[in-house]
Amino acid sequence: MEKKQFKAESKRILDLMINSIYTEKEIFLRELISNASDAIDKIYYKALTDENLSFDKNSYYIKIIPNKETRLLKIIDTGIGMSKEDLENNLGVIAESGSLAFKKENESKDGVDIIGQFGVGFYSAFMVADKVTVISKALGSEKAYKWESEGADGYTIEPCDKNSVGTEIILNIKENSEDENYDEYLEEFALKELVKKYSDFIRYPIKMDVTSKKLKEGSENEYEEKIEENTVNSMVPMWRKNKNELKKEDYEKFYSEKHYGYDKPVKYIHIAADGLVSYNAILFIPEKTPFDYYTKEYEKGLELYSRGVLIMNKCSDLLPDYFSFVKGMVDSEDLSLNISREMLQHDRQLKLIAKNIKNKVKNELLSLLKNEREKYEEFYNSFGRQLKYGIYSDFGSNKEMLQDLLLFYSSKEEKLVTLEEYVSRMPEDQKYIYYAVGQSNDRIKKLPQTELVADKGYEILYFTDDVDEFAIKMLMKYKEKEFRSVSSNDLGIDTSEKDKEEKEKEKEGKEIFEFMKEVLKGKVKDVKASRRLKQHPVCFSNDGDISIEMEKILNTMPNNPNVKADKILEINMDHEIFNSLKVAFDNDKDKLSLYTNLLYNEALLIEGLPINDPVEFTNNICKIMK
Repeated sequence: MEKKQFKAESKRILDLMINSIYTEKEIFLRELISNASDAIDKIYYKALTDENLSFDKNSYYIKIIPNKETRLLKIIDTGIGMSKEDLENNLGVIAESGSLAFKKENESKDGVDIIGQFGVGFYSAFMVADKVTVISKALGSEKAYKWESEGADGYTIEPCDKNSVGTEIILNIKENSEDENYDEYLEEFALKELVKKYSDFIRYPIKMDVTSKKLKEGSENEYEEKIEENTVNSMVPMWRKNKNELKKEDYEKFYSEKHYGYDKPVKYIHIAADGLVSYNAILFIPEKTPFDYYTKEYEKGLELYSRGVLIMNKCSDLLPDYFSFVKGMVDSEDLSLNISREMLQHDRQLKLIAKNIKNKVKNELLSLLKNEREKYEEFYNSFGRQLKYGIYSDFGSNKEMLQDLLLFYSSKEEKLVTLEEYVSRMPEDQKYIYYAVGQSNDRIKKLPQTELVADKGYEILYFTDDVDEFAIKMLMKYKEKEFRSVSSNDLGIDTSEKDKEEKEKEKEGKEIFEFMKEVLKGKVKDVKASRRLKQHPVCFSNDGDISIEMEKILNTMPNNPNVKADKILEINMDHEIFNSLKVAFDNDKDKLSLYTNLLYNEALLIEGLPINDPVEFTNNICKIMK
């Protein structure tokens, strides 16, 4: 029999396919099942307009038959079948799509949409098979034909016997190699897993003969094998069901079955969207962080389906990084089945879906915050850090989207509060939203820098996450109110009544502070009298955009930029220690130098900063004790 040659372009594509254009060879089964479903869809289309043709959905199915002994894998469908011309046109010319042509002819008819337009996808069979045989009998034809090919060298077409309408694809599975285990494509269990993974929601039954063992009656150790035909796919996707039919337990079961997490979701979102883009989605907001969530290994993304067929396990383009905790899936008929990751990045429909999902997630979180505060706080304890990273990243472009979702511990309320709640309680004379930074709420409560702000009765937000202050620097304002650290050189608190008295007192310490500044040259920007301290003798304030906490965080990074905050050493002139400074200044400058270094190191310790020379520090303490 004369072997026909593939067209030159087709031959090149087939060469690529045989050498694996796809990174995962297992998707060949997805492609062939989708084509089989396509063929059944075509009979349905015909039945819509042909009175002589009845369509009984129960009579149509796809069957998978593996045979380990012969190394043959069969995929059989009861669809419309192919004539000799169809085999020539659809399988002889790669990337020519019989489904596309059929769809154009029938696009005015209502009904089930065609999945396919695969073309190239059929040839993925050559990634796992040495030889591919297609036996097909077309609807309305008396004859059946066999198409056969061993790869890029060409193909043959000849008449054959087949009683029923439909198509049978026979794959001669390759022998195992050092790099590939092809045996798995002949294993019942592995094939079932692939069907569940990629084709679980194909609308027609996918059947397999499953072997089970049963203990022989009257025997204790003898078993008999029983072969049963099982339907291995679910067929009806949960996301296409009416929301009214579903209960909370159904969503939780789906979450568990899809291995989205070992916890229970705090919230689920079921979307059925029609408009500029049509899609269905089920999204989940988890309760707890996955163990690898804040690591480089974590991979964000939603499962992406096209008409019920999985085309991407983790589509990262559907979620912004700040909502990377969201789990779930999206199914759209507006996306091509054989779309590549590169094409997805430029797909307009996908971008519209992603925008819609982003807004839906935000609205659900706001609803949770408003109506189920306790649940929201559980979620926030797990993922609040990610929201703050979202504000800090991309130069603050997402701050409007995220600012109302933030929570911080409040000095007054002694619990987590929103920025909206903070601003709503601000007294008229309060200019700024005040915050303090530290390792824990308890540590922050004891900070000397909080004294003046707390004394005025102003609320202070506690920042304990390393990203907090960076995010707030990017946010800058909330409802026209600027953020101001309690360690800032300028607190913006009106002390005009005491100004005259304070300035007179500060003159008394001017020379002392100048001397101390010289002692600490290169370590602090200035030494001055403090107007914020009430009980404590000393503290640091900072001048400029880099705070002391930011200095600590930046200098723990691998490249260690050695960033330094502009520190100001503030001395409480009302504290008894100031009298010791005055006496030392008048009588013993060496002792004043000793006191200065001790106070500087005390301020470092209060901030949780390392002392430059611990030995010198302990020696200085010993000197005072003497």
